Amino acid sequence: MPHLYLVDGSGYIFRAYHRLPPLTNKHGEPVGAVYGYTTMLWKLVDELNKADGPTHMAVILDKSEHTFRNEMYDQYKAHRPPAPEDLVPQFPMIRDATRAFSLPCIEELGWEADDLIASYTKAALAQGWSVTIVSSDKDLMQLMTDPSVDMLDTMNNRRLGPKDTEEKFGVGPEKLGEVLALMGDSVDNVPGVKESGPRPRRS
Repeated sequence: MPHLYLVDGSGYIFRAYHRLPPLTNKHGEPVGAVYGYTTMLWKLVDELNKADGPTHMAVILDKSEHTFRNEMYDQYKAHRPPAPEDLVPQFPMIRDATRAFSLPCIEELGWEADDLIASYTKAALAQGWSVTIVSSDKDLMQLMTDPSVDMLDTMNNRRLGPKDTEEKFGVGPEKLGEVLALMGDSVDNVPGVKESGPRPRRS
């Protein structure tokens, strides 16, 4: 059975940028994020190839900061500062580096990487494929309603399934969207319903 791996490239980029000290190449250009990103991507590909690796793989990136959500709600991510000045020139290099791995680098103007990951996941499932989403993003946990979908959290080196959604939020993936809507998201500046959220589990 074809097995598609979808890598949340934006998550890799910012992890690499904040984890490594500033590095420059011989031309004085910042390349710390590029180095960290390619190191993580190489490790992922190498480990998957040694195991029961994917038959298909793609890296999904954010094309721009402005998406259709900003049209729906003008305060969406309004409090977020722009990308660091020394990270911006590294984005084209990261795209080139991804293609050097012979991996598709997919992005779409007006859409977030999450949207594309969800769309490709649904399309792959419709063809009878299995899908693994390489990310630790809680929003993407909604996609694990089908047993053919799981997540690989490379930050903690573990696989995630529907039980992890229930353990963290008290509901399965099929109800997670409703819970997240009630909770809101301070990171994205999305207000929720006051005093709403998952009920703590009793021991």
